[in-house]
Amino acid sequence: MSLIISILVFGLIILIHEFGHFIVAKKNGIAVLEFSIGMGPRLLSTVRGETRYSIKAFPFGGSCMMLGEDESDPDPRAFNNKPVWPRIAVVAAGPVFNFLLAFVLAVIIVGTVGYDAPELTGVQDGFSAQEQGMQAGDVITKLDNTPVVIYRDLTMFMLNHTDAPIRVEYRRTLADGSVEKRTAVLTPKRSEETGTYMLGIIARGYRVPAGGVLNTLKYGAYEVVYWIKAVIKSIGMMIGGQVHSEDLAGPIRMVAMVDETVDESISYGIVTMLLSVANLCVLFSANLGVMNLLPIPALDGGRLVFMLIEAVRGKPVDREKEGMVHLVGMALLMCLMIFVLFNDISNVFFH
Repeated sequence: MSLIISILVFGLIILIHEFGHFIVAKKNGIAVLEFSIGMGPRLLSTVRGETRYSIKAFPFGGSCMMLGEDESDPDPRAFNNKPVWPRIAVVAAGPVFNFLLAFVLAVIIVGTVGYDAPELTGVQDGFSAQEQGMQAGDVITKLDNTPVVIYRDLTMFMLNHTDAPIRVEYRRTLADGSVEKRTAVLTPKRSEETGTYMLGIIARGYRVPAGGVLNTLKYGAYEVVYWIKAVIKSIGMMIGGQVHSEDLAGPIRMVAMVDETVDESISYGIVTMLLSVANLCVLFSANLGVMNLLPIPALDGGRLVFMLIEAVRGKPVDREKEGMVHLVGMALLMCLMIFVLFNDISNVFFH
């Protein structure tokens, strides 16, 4: 069952990505030669107008093949014959649709089980939070001017923080029901048990109701923002050497994550399991959106760089030179994929 769910999850994410390219291309009068569900040889297909719609053998992913996308074509409906801004819209639509998918799923999750509020359930003895008078029920709103919306913002902020003092803004609900804004300066202390620096706050991250449609939409949108920030922070940590190459996760380890999530949640019922998988889907979809927007040749972000240069210059970069750059980028990406695949095999099967 986990394998089937994994195929459905990854298939949905990539299919939505390709559908973004497809629908925006159609809206801009670009000829789409084929839109397919799955990869590999065709099992079923039908032609409607200029487009072949196919179901292929391997049930993951999909593709959107546009006329004149990688070669010159005199047809005015060819991709490269369209003005630069419609082409930018088509290329950007894939990642944007990934973010939209993540948003829709996040709204369903928040609407069903709420959001993880940054509310304290207690403080630890001997740590700065206790010394500064913080207590259970306090809701943290900022850390050093960084807004805190959900509990995970606390953990992300402290991920690489050491013993530098932190200005904490929080609100406290008083006995008469009024809300008081307070500030405290907390000095993190290294925990001998975990080896990390801690403020001494206990916040379990329990999910609480969002409270109304607007708040559900707000916290659903912030779920996507959080995962986008998490991916960008991870990339920064990788560049800074804080995340090592063996920590990179590819498709095998992602399937293992889905399998573990299903195993841990299925005992709580089918609804809990589906919500847990949907939460992973939010993470994966936001991740794919961000990664595709990176300015790397052969990815959507790399193609967008050339189109933005064209928009500024008023004329395109030489197509042959651009094609060579993307070809080299694709070769490097294939090498990275092979490395990640072997890395996955090593981590999943030999650790």
